[in-house]
Amino acid sequence: MKRYFALLLLFLSLNIFAQSPVEDKMGSWFTYGATYRISDKVSVSNVVQSWHYEIADNFNFLFTNLAFNYHISPKLTTSVAYGWMDIDSGFEKSGPHTYENRTYEQLGYKHKLANLPIDHRLRLEQRFLNKPAPTKNVMHNRIRYRVGTKITLNKTLFIRLNNEFIWTIQTQKNDGFTENRAYGALGINIFKAANLQVGYLNRKISGLDLHRLQLGFFYKVDFRKKTE
Repeated sequence: MKRYFALLLLFLSLNIFAQSPVEDKMGSWFTYGATYRISDKVSVSNVVQSWHYEIADNFNFLFTNLAFNYHISPKLTTSVAYGWMDIDSGFEKSGPHTYENRTYEQLGYKHKLANLPIDHRLRLEQRFLNKPAPTKNVMHNRIRYRVGTKITLNKTLFIRLNNEFIWTIQTQKNDGFTENRAYGALGINIFKAANLQVGYLNRKISGLDLHRLQLGFFYKVDFRKKTE
């Protein structure tokens, strides 16, 4: 267990030095995620996120989505989803808002490396951005790949680690690699179907190195009939 805690502390200690005003602030991401299992093959999931430039203050981003998932096997899942976003680009004061409609297609795969569970997520996104005037509305495509693991410490505690690479492809030019998100958290199983995660997320985007405290609540509901 000490080895796992040391790994988490090392992960959280990376990239702690900031330069610009927005980088100097520790921001926050609050996440609610729920999955509803309808049958052996089908589930529905929903995520709501609220981002802030400072902890629980200085609004940055609101995100909500609804996804339909088809479980090809216990290891392989496909998804399609729709999401809506409200983005405030102002840091020290409220700035013009951009509103986004987003669709995506996703492939998820799980396996074990030795005794360590590994999960992969590949996502193709279509972002329809309604920008404030006089900027024209734009449509971007993104490719996202995330790899992660969940290390069980005991029946109550676990460590969650993942890293995500994001590439943006605009309609007129290819921006290539645009963002990286590294995340580490301590998870607490509140009860069998729900857990709470408290951790740190390092976001590198547009030359910025952002630091975010993350608090997430994740819940699962199984509507399948139990066999006797």
